[in-house]
Amino acid sequence: MKALVYNGSRDVSIAEVPDATIERATDVLVKVTTTNICGSDLHMYEGRTNVEPGTVFGHENLGEVIEVGDAVSQVQVGDHVCLPFNISCGFCKNCERGLTAFCLTVNPGMAGGAYGYAGMGPYRGGQAEYLRVPYGDFNCLRLPEDAVEKENDYVMLSDIFPTGYHATELAGVQPGDSVVVYGAGPVGLMAAYSAILKSASLVMIVDRHPDRLQLAKKIGAIPIDDSKISPVEQIMELTKGEGADTGCECVGYHAHTPQGQEQANMTMNNLVQSVRPTGGIGAVGVFLPEDPKSSDTLAQQGKLAFDWGLFWTKGQHVGTGQANVKAYNRRLSKLIASGKANPSFLVSHQLSLKDAPEAYRHFDARENGWVKVLLKPAG
Repeated sequence: MKALVYNGSRDVSIAEVPDATIERATDVLVKVTTTNICGSDLHMYEGRTNVEPGTVFGHENLGEVIEVGDAVSQVQVGDHVCLPFNISCGFCKNCERGLTAFCLTVNPGMAGGAYGYAGMGPYRGGQAEYLRVPYGDFNCLRLPEDAVEKENDYVMLSDIFPTGYHATELAGVQPGDSVVVYGAGPVGLMAAYSAILKSASLVMIVDRHPDRLQLAKKIGAIPIDDSKISPVEQIMELTKGEGADTGCECVGYHAHTPQGQEQANMTMNNLVQSVRPTGGIGAVGVFLPEDPKSSDTLAQQGKLAFDWGLFWTKGQHVGTGQANVKAYNRRLSKLIASGKANPSFLVSHQLSLKDAPEAYRHFDARENGWVKVLLKPAG
């Protein structure tokens, strides 16, 4: 089968790899019809992780079931399914508690597994023609009758819609709250969108890319360009000096100043200043235990110079970590089915799988207009 494989820093290509197959009785085999390029794929693409050459990327996947293992009872051939980026067993201590991003069985020695991602287990990604899904009954979200019609919406349930929603849950967003989101990439836009769906009274989003800020404005958020104004000052002005009730970090360890200097602690410390006393912060941007290629000594060790004193003095609280997609994807799918949510608004490009290497180059450069890329293996 054809798949996108990693060759080295900023070097990916379409290659023939062994076909995905049923390996265990609990597996499901999916013909991939849509797979997305995620911002976190760029961490590997840029050579900032320990990903090995030959790895097939792709953790945002949707497709049609073409084969099921003998022990699969709920999922059937012909079902259209969306796959959480978390691979989880469904029966370990964490899965039983709904913490499927931290499954204890699928990636021995680590809490959590995923498709096509460095350190997240031996699982190939879905930027390919076919995908093996372990524990298929548990991991497949069967989609309703409008699955094909709304495929570009439903595929967002694999990661970024639940992850953005997770940021608002970690922050404790309630109806009527004011919310600030740092980062207007796809996850940040989904966090802002989720806050709006939760009836936040004021949603602000900080970035500096005009195309992304324009999308934020389109969904009803107030865009703040941190290359033109201090985001903290603007947030304080918009909240009459109080600060936002809650805040979401959707950038991660690649945060950098408007001048281009990487500063991993920038967004977290800006959130401490931007959020009111006793307010909540949800951090879903990726931070790693170590980042050897960082220019910052602390960041190389996975550490930040964090404004703990101000954070403590203000009595704030923070929640962190990857989204437990299964905790949210079914209810969010119902919002899509009913027409109350249309996350495909952020799709900027829909391309064939063969165009993926070029798409990675444009997306990595953050070129204007390249917000969210969908790949269609059959195209």
